[in-house]
Amino acid sequence: MERAGLDVMVLTDQKNVHYFTDYRTMSWAYHARPILAMLTHDRLVVFGSLTEANLIESAPRVFSSILYDGYLTEAIDAIADQIAAMPASRRRISIDHGPDMLGRGSLHLVSSLNRLSSDGEAVSAVDLLWRVRLIKSQYEAEMKKIAFGIVNRAFDQSVAMAYVGIPEYELCQMMQAQIYLNGAESAPPIAMLFADGDFFYGRHPSERKLRSGHYIWTDFRATYGGYPADRNRIARCGDPSQWEIDTYTGVRSLTIELAKTVKAGLRCCDIFDTFQRLWADAALGEIYGRVTRIGHGGGLDVTEPPSISATDETFIKPGMIFHIEPKLEKKGAVFQFEEVVFVREDGVEFLSEVSPETIPVIK
Repeated sequence: MERAGLDVMVLTDQKNVHYFTDYRTMSWAYHARPILAMLTHDRLVVFGSLTEANLIESAPRVFSSILYDGYLTEAIDAIADQIAAMPASRRRISIDHGPDMLGRGSLHLVSSLNRLSSDGEAVSAVDLLWRVRLIKSQYEAEMKKIAFGIVNRAFDQSVAMAYVGIPEYELCQMMQAQIYLNGAESAPPIAMLFADGDFFYGRHPSERKLRSGHYIWTDFRATYGGYPADRNRIARCGDPSQWEIDTYTGVRSLTIELAKTVKAGLRCCDIFDTFQRLWADAALGEIYGRVTRIGHGGGLDVTEPPSISATDETFIKPGMIFHIEPKLEKKGAVFQFEEVVFVREDGVEFLSEVSPETIPVIK
């Protein structure tokens, strides 16, 4: 913070508060009485309503706490009072509003911080926060690894019980239930599609019934220890033809090979250049082009910077986690393999068992 010219950082995003404080509460479900935090050069303070008192006091904490009596306005006033007590010349204030961090917005909060700032305006803390959060500890990698194991088993277990005629929503619910039974702490809605060419990736699971020729496409969000298992899996209803088997093998092999090229010292755009060369050599077809990246970071958030894209010049460092997931739609089928690696000094560690060598099939 000192090198960045900041004295105060106000945290409103749940993941940021969790990252710095390890404080977990059900109160995040309510907007009326928010949990906020403030980080200075020598203090970490959590602001919560009086209803948080018993939970905060129930265990040793790495932070001090200030409890307010009221709602959002009183929470902001409590933060403003703490900042106002600091020397006027040492109130360079930032807030975690910006790219890839939504936080909890409030005009009252922003205007209060602007009024108190020694620079006349609060600035975004997002660049600084990502520089810290992008480097994961071994503990964070282990949490991700457990989460991936949970969803991989849930997918395999559910596909084994699926049948022709099952609706999307029923298979989705089956997977969510299995995710919980496998030990996840949460299983937010899963992207679940049955399709043979009409892939609407943002569509909620529907009453569409599984039939021969459908591809099942899923994308998971289940968490363990607060860390989500963002992983894509696919399956097919009915035996695939030879061109499908060959394409599955080609895209899977390319994705795994590309993941192994991720190394500390390279830039994200270097990995993308390697991808373009491998994809052209494999002659698999036109890559899915509605997003400009074929991979991204991961951690407490489902997707995090940086991006494996042509324009991202971020240097890769040990401790980063990357999801590598080029996607191909071809003749009504979809081929996508989200492989996840943890960057080490001497290479990468796969945090999830790699995708199956042959496509899972529902007979």
